[in-house]
Amino acid sequence: MKQLLLIVACFLSATVFASLAHAQLSLPSIQMGLQQAKSPAEVVNVLQVLFLLTVLTLAPAILIMMTSFTRIIVILSFLRNALGTNQMPPNQLLVGLAMFLTFLVMGPTFNQVNDTAIQPFMKGAITQARGLELAQAPIRDFMLKQTRPKDIELFLKLTGQEDKLTVETVPFMTLVPAFMISELKTAFQMGFVIFLPFLVLDMVVASVLMAMGMMMLPPVLISLPFKLMLFVLVDGWQLIVGSIVKSFS
Repeated sequence: MKQLLLIVACFLSATVFASLAHAQLSLPSIQMGLQQAKSPAEVVNVLQVLFLLTVLTLAPAILIMMTSFTRIIVILSFLRNALGTNQMPPNQLLVGLAMFLTFLVMGPTFNQVNDTAIQPFMKGAITQARGLELAQAPIRDFMLKQTRPKDIELFLKLTGQEDKLTVETVPFMTLVPAFMISELKTAFQMGFVIFLPFLVLDMVVASVLMAMGMMMLPPVLISLPFKLMLFVLVDGWQLIVGSIVKSFS
Protein backbone atom coordinates (compact mmCIF):
# COMPACT_ATOMS: atom_id res chain seq x y z
CA MET A 1 0.00 0.00 0.00
CA LYS A 2 2.77 2.43 0.92
CA GLN A 3 4.69 1.59 -2.24
CA LEU A 4 1.58 2.32 -4.31
CA LEU A 5 1.17 5.67 -2.57
CA LEU A 6 4.74 6.61 -3.44
CA ILE A 7 4.35 5.63 -7.08
CA VAL A 8 1.01 7.44 -7.48
CA ALA A 9 2.46 10.60 -5.92
CA CYS A 10 5.34 10.57 -8.39
CA PHE A 11 2.82 9.86 -11.14
CA LEU A 12 0.88 12.98 -10.15
CA SER A 13 4.05 15.09 -9.80
CA ALA A 14 5.12 14.13 -13.30
CA THR A 15 1.65 15.00 -14.59
CA VAL A 16 1.82 18.47 -13.05
CA PHE A 17 5.31 19.01 -14.41
CA ALA A 18 4.25 17.96 -17.91
CA SER A 19 1.22 20.26 -17.77
CA LEU A 20 3.35 23.21 -16.73
CA ALA A 21 5.90 22.46 -19.44
CA HIS A 22 3.25 22.50 -22.18
CA ALA A 23 1.31 25.40 -20.61
CA GLN A 24 -2.03 23.73 -21.26
CA LEU A 25 -3.67 24.03 -17.87
CA SER A 26 -7.45 23.93 -17.62
CA LEU A 27 -9.78 24.30 -14.67
CA PRO A 28 -11.59 21.05 -13.83
CA SER A 29 -15.28 20.87 -13.18
CA ILE A 30 -15.98 19.81 -9.60
CA GLN A 31 -19.38 18.63 -8.45
CA MET A 32 -20.05 17.56 -4.91
CA GLY A 33 -23.09 15.81 -3.59
CA LEU A 34 -24.39 12.86 -1.63
CA GLN A 35 -26.51 10.17 -3.20
CA GLN A 36 -26.99 6.45 -2.90
CA ALA A 37 -24.62 4.35 -5.00
CA LYS A 38 -26.45 2.38 -7.69
CA SER A 39 -23.60 0.07 -8.72
CA PRO A 40 -20.30 -1.28 -7.37
CA ALA A 41 -18.46 0.83 -9.96
CA GLU A 42 -19.70 4.03 -8.30
CA VAL A 43 -18.37 2.84 -4.94
CA VAL A 44 -15.01 2.10 -6.53
CA ASN A 45 -14.90 5.60 -8.06
CA VAL A 46 -15.55 7.19 -4.65
CA LEU A 47 -12.80 5.11 -3.09
CA GLN A 48 -10.42 6.16 -5.86
CA VAL A 49 -11.17 9.84 -5.18
CA LEU A 50 -10.51 9.35 -1.46
CA PHE A 51 -7.29 7.52 -2.32
CA LEU A 52 -6.08 10.37 -4.55
CA LEU A 53 -6.91 12.95 -1.87
CA THR A 54 -4.85 10.93 0.61
CA VAL A 55 -1.94 10.87 -1.84
CA LEU A 56 -2.15 14.64 -2.31
CA THR A 57 -1.82 15.19 1.45
CA LEU A 58 1.35 13.06 1.42
CA ALA A 59 2.75 14.62 -1.77
CA PRO A 60 5.05 17.18 -0.04
CA ALA A 61 6.72 14.50 2.07
CA ILE A 62 7.02 12.18 -0.92
CA LEU A 63 8.57 14.97 -2.98
CA ILE A 64 11.21 15.42 -0.28
CA MET A 65 11.91 11.70 0.03
CA MET A 66 12.16 10.68 -3.62
CA THR A 67 13.66 13.67 -5.43
CA SER A 68 16.71 15.91 -5.28
CA PHE A 69 14.99 18.33 -2.89
CA THR A 70 16.64 16.89 0.23
CA ARG A 71 20.21 17.51 -0.94
CA ILE A 72 19.44 20.97 -2.31
CA ILE A 73 17.66 22.39 0.75
CA VAL A 74 20.27 21.03 3.17
CA ILE A 75 23.13 22.58 1.16
CA LEU A 76 21.35 25.94 0.97
CA SER A 77 20.75 25.84 4.73
CA PHE A 78 24.46 25.15 5.31
CA LEU A 79 25.30 28.11 3.09
CA ARG A 80 23.11 30.46 5.10
CA ASN A 81 24.62 29.25 8.38
CA ALA A 82 28.14 29.62 6.99
CA LEU A 83 27.44 33.21 5.99
CA GLY A 84 26.02 33.92 9.44
CA THR A 85 23.20 36.06 8.05
CA ASN A 86 20.59 34.62 10.45
CA GLN A 87 17.31 34.54 8.52
CA MET A 88 18.62 35.98 5.26
CA PRO A 89 17.68 34.65 2.77
CA PRO A 90 14.37 33.73 4.46
CA ASN A 91 13.14 30.15 4.63
CA GLN A 92 10.42 30.75 2.04
CA LEU A 93 12.99 31.94 -0.48
CA LEU A 94 15.32 28.99 0.11
CA VAL A 95 12.47 26.50 -0.16
CA GLY A 96 11.24 28.16 -3.36
CA LEU A 97 14.72 28.07 -4.91
CA ALA A 98 15.13 24.44 -3.83
CA MET A 99 11.77 23.55 -5.40
CA PHE A 100 12.61 25.07 -8.79
CA LEU A 101 16.07 23.48 -8.77
CA THR A 102 14.37 20.18 -7.96
CA PHE A 103 12.13 20.50 -11.02
CA LEU A 104 15.21 21.40 -13.06
CA VAL A 105 17.12 18.33 -11.91
CA MET A 106 14.13 15.99 -12.05
CA GLY A 107 12.88 17.36 -15.38
CA PRO A 108 14.28 14.52 -17.55
CA THR A 109 12.92 11.92 -15.12
CA PHE A 110 9.45 13.49 -15.03
CA ASN A 111 9.42 13.81 -18.82
CA GLN A 112 10.27 10.14 -19.11
CA VAL A 113 7.45 9.26 -16.72
CA ASN A 114 5.11 11.42 -18.78
CA ASP A 115 6.15 9.86 -22.11
CA THR A 116 6.20 6.22 -21.01
CA ALA A 117 3.36 6.10 -18.49
CA ILE A 118 1.08 9.14 -18.28
CA GLN A 119 0.41 9.80 -21.96
CA PRO A 120 -0.21 6.12 -22.86
CA PHE A 121 -2.51 5.79 -19.84
CA MET A 122 -4.49 8.92 -20.75
CA LYS A 123 -4.88 7.59 -24.32
CA GLY A 124 -6.16 4.26 -22.99
CA ALA A 125 -3.25 2.28 -24.39
CA ILE A 126 -2.29 0.78 -21.02
CA THR A 127 -4.07 -0.03 -17.78
CA GLN A 128 -3.69 1.88 -14.54
CA ALA A 129 -1.59 -0.87 -12.96
CA ARG A 130 0.71 -0.95 -15.98
CA GLY A 131 0.96 2.84 -15.90
CA LEU A 132 2.04 2.80 -12.27
CA GLU A 133 4.64 0.14 -13.05
CA LEU A 134 6.06 2.14 -15.95
CA ALA A 135 6.06 5.35 -13.88
CA GLN A 136 8.09 3.68 -11.16
CA ALA A 137 10.99 2.69 -13.42
CA PRO A 138 12.48 6.18 -14.22
CA ILE A 139 12.22 7.32 -10.61
CA ARG A 140 13.79 4.09 -9.41
CA ASP A 141 16.66 4.52 -11.88
CA PHE A 142 17.26 8.07 -10.64
CA MET A 143 17.37 6.99 -7.00
CA LEU A 144 19.63 4.02 -7.72
CA LYS A 145 22.06 6.31 -9.55
CA GLN A 146 22.31 8.66 -6.56
CA THR A 147 22.31 6.01 -3.80
CA ARG A 148 25.48 4.43 -2.46
CA PRO A 149 25.48 0.61 -2.63
CA LYS A 150 26.55 0.32 1.00
CA ASP A 151 23.49 2.30 2.10
CA ILE A 152 21.25 -0.11 0.22
CA GLU A 153 23.11 -3.05 1.74
CA LEU A 154 22.56 -1.56 5.20
CA PHE A 155 18.78 -1.55 4.83
CA LEU A 156 18.80 -4.97 3.23
CA LYS A 157 20.60 -6.26 6.32
CA LEU A 158 18.17 -4.44 8.61
CA THR A 159 15.27 -6.19 6.86
CA GLY A 160 17.06 -9.53 6.70
CA GLN A 161 17.02 -9.65 2.89
CA GLU A 162 20.73 -9.30 2.14
CA ASP A 163 20.93 -12.92 0.94
CA LYS A 164 17.75 -12.83 -1.14
CA LEU A 165 17.99 -9.49 -2.97
CA THR A 166 20.63 -7.45 -4.79
CA VAL A 167 21.05 -3.74 -5.37
CA GLU A 168 19.17 -4.00 -8.67
CA THR A 169 16.21 -5.88 -7.18
CA VAL A 170 15.92 -3.93 -3.92
CA PRO A 171 12.27 -3.18 -2.98
CA PHE A 172 11.02 0.36 -3.42
CA MET A 173 10.33 0.80 0.30
CA THR A 174 13.95 -0.17 1.07
CA LEU A 175 15.41 2.02 -1.66
CA VAL A 176 13.74 5.22 -0.44
CA PRO A 177 15.41 5.43 3.04
CA ALA A 178 18.75 4.36 1.52
CA PHE A 179 18.40 7.14 -1.03
CA MET A 180 17.61 9.67 1.70
CA ILE A 181 20.66 8.91 3.87
CA SER A 182 22.87 8.96 0.77
CA GLU A 183 21.49 12.39 -0.10
CA LEU A 184 22.09 13.61 3.45
CA LYS A 185 25.69 12.39 3.42
CA THR A 186 26.38 14.10 0.09
CA ALA A 187 24.75 17.31 1.33
CA PHE A 188 26.85 17.28 4.51
CA GLN A 189 30.03 16.75 2.49
CA MET A 190 29.23 19.71 0.25
CA GLY A 191 28.22 21.77 3.29
CA PHE A 192 31.62 21.10 4.89
CA VAL A 193 33.38 22.42 1.77
CA ILE A 194 31.17 25.52 1.82
CA PHE A 195 31.92 26.17 5.49
CA LEU A 196 35.73 26.06 5.14
CA PRO A 197 36.48 29.48 3.54
CA PHE A 198 34.07 31.29 5.86
CA LEU A 199 35.53 29.48 8.89
CA VAL A 200 39.04 30.59 7.89
CA LEU A 201 37.81 34.17 7.53
CA ASP A 202 36.22 34.04 11.00
CA MET A 203 39.48 32.76 12.50
CA VAL A 204 41.52 35.49 10.82
CA VAL A 205 39.18 38.23 12.03
CA ALA A 206 39.14 36.79 15.57
CA SER A 207 42.97 36.64 15.63
CA VAL A 208 43.26 40.26 14.46
CA LEU A 209 40.77 41.48 17.04
CA MET A 210 42.58 39.61 19.81
CA ALA A 211 45.93 41.04 18.70
CA MET A 212 44.43 44.54 18.83
CA GLY A 213 43.06 43.91 22.33
CA MET A 214 39.45 44.22 21.18
CA MET A 215 38.31 41.00 22.84
CA MET A 216 34.89 42.36 23.77
CA LEU A 217 33.93 42.96 20.14
CA PRO A 218 32.15 39.94 18.58
CA PRO A 219 34.25 38.64 15.66
CA VAL A 220 31.08 37.70 13.75
CA LEU A 221 30.04 41.36 13.67
CA ILE A 222 33.25 42.28 11.86
CA SER A 223 33.59 39.22 9.64
CA LEU A 224 30.04 39.35 8.25
CA PRO A 225 30.68 42.23 5.79
CA PHE A 226 33.87 40.51 4.61
CA LYS A 227 31.97 37.23 4.12
CA LEU A 228 29.33 38.97 2.03
CA MET A 229 31.97 40.80 0.00
CA LEU A 230 33.87 37.55 -0.63
CA PHE A 231 30.69 35.73 -1.59
CA VAL A 232 29.69 38.46 -4.05
CA LEU A 233 33.16 38.81 -5.59
CA VAL A 234 33.41 35.08 -6.42
CA ASP A 235 29.79 35.04 -7.68
CA GLY A 236 28.84 32.61 -4.94
CA TRP A 237 25.28 31.90 -5.99
CA GLN A 238 26.37 30.81 -9.44
CA LEU A 239 29.07 28.56 -7.99
CA ILE A 240 26.77 26.99 -5.39
CA VAL A 241 23.82 26.40 -7.70
CA GLY A 242 26.06 25.13 -10.49
CA SER A 243 27.80 22.72 -8.13
CA ILE A 244 24.50 21.44 -6.77
CA VAL A 245 23.02 20.72 -10.21
CA LYS A 246 26.25 19.16 -11.51
CA SER A 247 26.45 16.87 -8.46
CA PHE A 248 23.43 14.94 -9.84
CA SER A 249 25.02 14.24 -13.23
